[in-house]
Amino acid sequence: MPRSWSPNLTLKLTLVTHLAAIFSLFALPAGWPWAVAALIANHAIITLAGLLPRCNWLGPTLTQLPESACRRGEIALTIDDGPDPEVTPQVLDMLDGAGVKASFFCIGRHARQYPALCREIVARGHSIENHGEAHAWHFSLFGYRRMKADISSAQAILGELAGQPPRFFRPTAGLRNPFLDPVLTHLGLQLAAWTRRGYDTCEADPAIVLGRLCQNLAAGDILLIHDGNSARNSAGQPVILSVLPKLLHEIRAAGLTPVTLSAALK
Repeated sequence: MPRSWSPNLTLKLTLVTHLAAIFSLFALPAGWPWAVAALIANHAIITLAGLLPRCNWLGPTLTQLPESACRRGEIALTIDDGPDPEVTPQVLDMLDGAGVKASFFCIGRHARQYPALCREIVARGHSIENHGEAHAWHFSLFGYRRMKADISSAQAILGELAGQPPRFFRPTAGLRNPFLDPVLTHLGLQLAAWTRRGYDTCEADPAIVLGRLCQNLAAGDILLIHDGNSARNSAGQPVILSVLPKLLHEIRAAGLTPVTLSAALK
């Protein structure tokens, strides 16, 4: 449900910085270099925060499951950039074989191309979450209206196909700007990042991807891999298909249970 939005401390300080700079230009014109320096520093901080997916300076960001999920020994397996007609069905079969559930962050335009595949994801007990309509690489440069339109469009089709609206949103590569938090608040969505990722869209070695995902594996982790845009190993196979069986084995060996994000935060 939509919530009431209010700026966090970072944005409040940004507003104060801009007002102070404007006031100082009128009160002490000779001090303009200091005003400009303050504005540049402020914008550098905002830009840096947007480039760090796990940073919460621009709004609350889910990077780990709550303590209640940790006590239950749960982790969340999140799978991005699908649905993909070649890869996603194989991923679903692997998850079924292990008896585990995952959260699929789907791209709206892909869902429109493969609606039956989205329904299959839900039918097998997994959740579908919002990964934007276009998965634009310049998403973090969008203004408020364009950002809201992109997310809303994906929310509509994914909600229709899943039978219920997504609860979580993840931007392209996790990159964002100060407009995202008010948009998500208005749409009733929660920003979900991750604890660790395998970089499997650019790393072709399954062993390296697996090592990144399993390093210090613990209850409460949110893991990120990709069924869409996956890199290919030396045999031409999408990396996720090589990594997932071994990852599920490591998860079981650690005594952990993969669940959907919604189940973990119930």
